[in-house]
Formats: sequence, structure tokens, C-alpha cells
Amino acid sequence: MPKPDITTIAIVSQKGGSGKTTLAVNLATRAAAAKHESCVVDTDPQATAAAWSDWRGDFLPVVVTAPPARLARTIESAEKNGVDFVVIDTPPHADAAAREAIKAADLVLIPTKPRAFDLAALEPIADLVNYAKTPAFVVLNGVPSGATKLAEHARKAAKEIGLNVCPVELGERADFHRSSAKGETASELAPDGKAAQEIDSLWKWLNKTLKKAGK
Repeated sequence: MPKPDITTIAIVSQKGGSGKTTLAVNLATRAAAAKHESCVVDTDPQATAAAWSDWRGDFLPVVVTAPPARLARTIESAEKNGVDFVVIDTPPHADAAAREAIKAADLVLIPTKPRAFDLAALEPIADLVNYAKTPAFVVLNGVPSGATKLAEHARKAAKEIGLNVCPVELGERADFHRSSAKGETASELAPDGKAAQEIDSLWKWLNKTLKKAGK
């Protein structure tokens, strides 16, 4: 298991297309901008984060691939190499990978689109985080502009199954998609854009939440 001086965030969702990898690389890159030695551990066999890293080239964050069974050892190895901030990207439809990521994490983020099929996929994750007793928060992602009632319903649905909800929401932003295809992040592509502002707000909230949890 990781030591107390390394911060580990798990990005977990059972639904494909929830935005796990986009969230992982944007957060890890924001951590690097805050002078952390950051790393993404890609446990998804599709290795989307690793492909993003190939497009990006030799810039932080480091992206390493690891099967779930070697996750704890991979984090330990990263720490020995000076990494102090790890984001775990997990595959959909994989309880074993999610379970190992949740167990290794200081905090879990659960991205979800505010739609019925996506919200239904929160229930198995709720069971896993409640069993592990790891702090976890749903992050509404891909929220359409002006969809106030849709977002409100999604927050209510998450709370009804016992999940906390992050107060920062990520909109359906072209900057997230355009930047990923270039091996960049929204903050790098358009520093003054709404996507960059949302990631910055999420980063600030994450740090406050980690401090409250003793990290």
C-alpha cells in the first residue's frame, strides 16, 4: 500500500464513456503544474492514458501501465522514483480493478454523465467504496449547458444511494476532446477557457478535501 507522504486518487466508474481518462490526465497535469511529481497509473487494458502520453511526449505527468494485481507495487515503485501524486485510471466493467484502485486510494472520484444509464452504474461503485470506507465523491461530467434540472436530478440520485457529490461539475466542453487528441489538457490548450477553469476549481476543491482527510 502507498505510504502517507504520497497522495493517491482513484478514478473509478463501471460505465464506459464516463470520462475517466480525461479526468485522470487533466488532474495529474494540474498536479504537475502545482510542482508535484505526478503520475498516472493506467490499469485499463485499452491503455488510453498511455496512448495520450505517447502523443504528449516527454512531459509530466508520467504515465505507466499496470495490471490491477500489481497496482500497489507500481505505486510503491513510483514513490521510490520521487512521485508524490498518483492518479489511477481504471477500466469500465471491472470490479477487480476498481476494488484494487479504491483500496490503494486516499480518495476516489467517480465521474458520471447525468443520464439514467450512467447513474444506474453508480450502484456497484457505491457498494465498493462503502465496503472499503475510502472517501469517495461523484463528479458530474459532460453536463450540457443550462441543464440545471438534469444535474440536480443526478446529484439527488447519487445521494440516494449513499454517495457524496463533488460541488464542482465539468461541462460538455470541446476543449477536453480537442486537447486529448493532441496529448494536451484543457488548461494547456485554452488556459482561459471554461474547461480549464473547471479543472482548476476541481483541483482546489480536491486539495481542501484531502487536507480535511489528513493528507
